[in-house]
Amino acid sequence: MTAEIVPDSQHRGLVARLPQPLRDFALLARFDRPIGWWLLFWPCAWGVLLAGGAARWDLIAWLLLGSITMRGAGCVYNDLVDADLDRQVARTAARPVASGRVSTKAAWAWLLLLCAVGLVVLLQLRWQAQLVALGAILPVAAYPFMKRITWWPQAWLGLVFSWGALVGWVEVRGDQVVPLGLLYAGAMAWVIGYDTIYALQDREDDALVGIRSSARALGTRVTGGVTAFYGAALFCWGLAFWQLRPDGLVLVALGPVALHLLWQVATLRPDAGDNALARFRANRFAGLLMALACWVVGNA
Repeated sequence: MTAEIVPDSQHRGLVARLPQPLRDFALLARFDRPIGWWLLFWPCAWGVLLAGGAARWDLIAWLLLGSITMRGAGCVYNDLVDADLDRQVARTAARPVASGRVSTKAAWAWLLLLCAVGLVVLLQLRWQAQLVALGAILPVAAYPFMKRITWWPQAWLGLVFSWGALVGWVEVRGDQVVPLGLLYAGAMAWVIGYDTIYALQDREDDALVGIRSSARALGTRVTGGVTAFYGAALFCWGLAFWQLRPDGLVLVALGPVALHLLWQVATLRPDAGDNALARFRANRFAGLLMALACWVVGNA
């Protein structure tokens, strides 16, 4: 197969200029699609900032590096597990492992190299945060199989992609588990919402090959479902803020992210793939707005 790229690739810059063999490894780790590691990173930043660690820019930088490498490692692992399914879905058939451009052995070697970089990041944390980070290994390993056994693999992704909030918080402080739990729960609801939007692109192909998703489970109620998950996220985040600072003014900090999420659902067109992809990618900005809110509340 020729070296094609998947339709949702942001194939620009350095990745586009790489020689084909190196480009395939970059595509395998989704370095051409930074949205994934931004979405993994933002909960890490939320945990640090809400815990009062605004001065810990070194920690935030390490967590960003860890998000890039471990998201890449997760994508490689996912493609190894899903190679047969990927070949049957138009959007994913051109992926390096599914297309045969990268061998299984080479993909495993690339996975181990990315994990080695992740280990370097792990060693920068205190032991309590290291234990929390290591707790994500089994949920991450199980995720690629969820689409085969449940209609809600997005809920499992929420469990995994929100984990950084726990790591960031525990690295900065070890108390106040209630606001941490609410921050994590809100992040999970947010992930379910945006990944349901992402899954809208594949509903027809998923139905043909038997892949389950929240987008298929919700059917014609998908916009209402996403609205409910975003609403749950905002509710949990508001409670988390209130636990730290019981002052009605702190809820104002959630205003910008609330308006942004409202814009997403108000303009979502479930049957338009380009629209769904754009709304999904907009969550990079939603994560930034939430990070600013956490900075205001956690460090005021």
